[in-house]
Amino acid sequence: MLGDITAADEIYIVCGYTDMRRAIDGLCAIVQDKLHMDPRRSALYLFCGKRCDRIKALLWEGDGFLLLYKRMEAQGRFRWPRNSEEVRTLTWQQFDWLMSGLEIEQPKAFRISDHADDNSSKQTP
Repeated sequence: MLGDITAADEIYIVCGYTDMRRAIDGLCAIVQDKLHMDPRRSALYLFCGKRCDRIKALLWEGDGFLLLYKRMEAQGRFRWPRNSEEVRTLTWQQFDWLMSGLEIEQPKAFRISDHADDNSSKQTP
């Protein structure tokens, strides 16, 4: 299906700056040459330019590549990691934060532990 990013098994954020004039072939070259990864795997690759107000996403759909482009309006900016030698995997939650203009590491976010139910059943004297 055209544009179903939920089909991706993994999400990779390509840190640093990417020339936003690059199209599918140029972004595939980054994935292959710089990241040493196969752009045809079931993954969503995210790229950002210097202004941090637009991103591109590359996704292999089995029979061809999909290139998505998002531009923030009203002076919004993506909180993009800038270490150009780094590629990071993201969770879907981190992806959602990023698309909302938030940092991918939320200090106030918490994870529900498996033991939460155990603590809720305990009674305090």
